[in-house]
This record gives sequence, C-alpha cells and structure tokens, in this order.
Amino acid sequence: MLISDIEHYLQEDLGFNDVSCTLVPDMEVHAVIFAKEDCTLAGLDIARSFFDYLGINAETEYDQGNTIREGDVIFSLRGSSVSILRAERVVLNFLGHLCGIATLTRKCVNIVRNFSDAKIACTRKTTPGIREHEKMAVIAGGGDPHRFNLSDAVMIKDNHIKMMGIESAVGSARKRASFTQKIEVEVESTEDALLAARLGADIIMLDNMDPGTVIETMAALKKASVPENIVIEVSGGIGPENLEEYAKTGVHVISMGSLIHQARWVDISLEFLS
Repeated sequence: MLISDIEHYLQEDLGFNDVSCTLVPDMEVHAVIFAKEDCTLAGLDIARSFFDYLGINAETEYDQGNTIREGDVIFSLRGSSVSILRAERVVLNFLGHLCGIATLTRKCVNIVRNFSDAKIACTRKTTPGIREHEKMAVIAGGGDPHRFNLSDAVMIKDNHIKMMGIESAVGSARKRASFTQKIEVEVESTEDALLAARLGADIIMLDNMDPGTVIETMAALKKASVPENIVIEVSGGIGPENLEEYAKTGVHVISMGSLIHQARWVDISLEFLS
C-alpha cells in the first residue's frame, strides 16, 4: 500500500485531536490479533503496511488464503502501545472486511468443485477506493478477479446493445480494441448468444438466465459447433443458495457480485497481553 494511502486512512480515523490513544503510557507492549471465528485469510499485506509504517514488529505464521480456526492468532505484535492503538481499528476493519470476502469466495469455490471446474469470479461491484484490495481478497479465497477496470477487456453490455445492436458494437470493438484485449458480449437469450459466437466474441456472458435456460443455451452452442476457445460465463442473481444449480450447467465462469457486496465481515480482535 502506498504511504499516501496509509496516511489517508490513519488520518481519517485519528483526526486532529486524538486523546483516546494517548491516554495510555507510551511503552513497549505485546499484543495479538486473533480470529473470533473460522475464516480464510486476506489483507495480511495491508495490515503489515500499517505496522511497518508505525514501527510495530508484526509476526505471523500464515499466508494469504490460509484457513484458520476460531481463536487462532493471526499477528503477534510488539511495539509502542500508542502506535498499536492507532493501528488497531484501521487494521481490524481491513482484515474483517477482506477476510469476509475471502471466506465467502472459498465457500463458493468449494461448492462448485463438487460439480465442475468452472471458475468463480467477482465483478466490478466493489467499494470505491479499495477495489484492488477486495479483488485480491477474492483471489485469496481461490476465486478469479475478472476485470480490475474497464481497460482490461472490452465488455459489450445491454445498454451498448440497445444503442448499437450486437453487430455494430462488436464491429466497433474489433476496430478499437488492442490485440491484447478480449471482447466479451453480454446476452440475455439463446439467439443472441449464437449471434455473439458467430461474430467472434471471445467471451459470452449469459446474463440473468435461470439454470434451465443456461443448459438449453449451452446445448444450442454445442450443436452450432461454436469454437471451444470461446469462454461462456454466467452472471446475475447468483449466490451460495443457488450456486450448485449453475455449477451443473457446464459454463466456464460463474461471476458473482455477491462475493463482495454480500460478504459478511469476519470478527477479528486485538488484545494487549502485556
């Protein structure tokens, strides 16, 4: 994390008259950060950035993506009591949020693995300012980050199609996109999926289709001898409760905005030992 970002987050939390953290004697102390529930770890690098900036020695035996149990110590800390108090809330907020995303992602990946090799991916439905960290948490949970931003790939969505039509939109994308950028087309019907395939889309997203319609569309694409290198993705209204049905459809990618915007924070705490 950039020093400017670290300072911004600390300033947001500390303000200009931090009496709370300076009430205690500034002395060398030992503290631990521990999980109060089972979870998958993410955000360890961010936590360490704050500890390094504040001169706190932080030791951990874990890596990103490790699964830990309730009561496990994530970090053992030694340093200034004032500095540890000042790092506490910002670090716990990042860890709680990002471990929540990683934990939900791991749960979804495990559900899908029982039925297929489909990738579980997130979307651009992220918190402004911390997208990079949220997507890295998805990776820690075993998921795929999808596009980090609009420049990573060209996605032709429903509003593009309403204004231009699929043919014009794909044609324009072919002219303007770099050879390194894949072109993805979002479709809502089997007919449009077949059209997108004929137009040479690299990725076809089946948007807001129920599992039965997805199966029918996959069969139609196979019957039409669509090239095997075309990636078929499904998205829209998918969560842990219906993920199993989508995992059985044969798609290559299942993208879920819920990995981030419905992830519950993990309960993580800090305690002084001496």
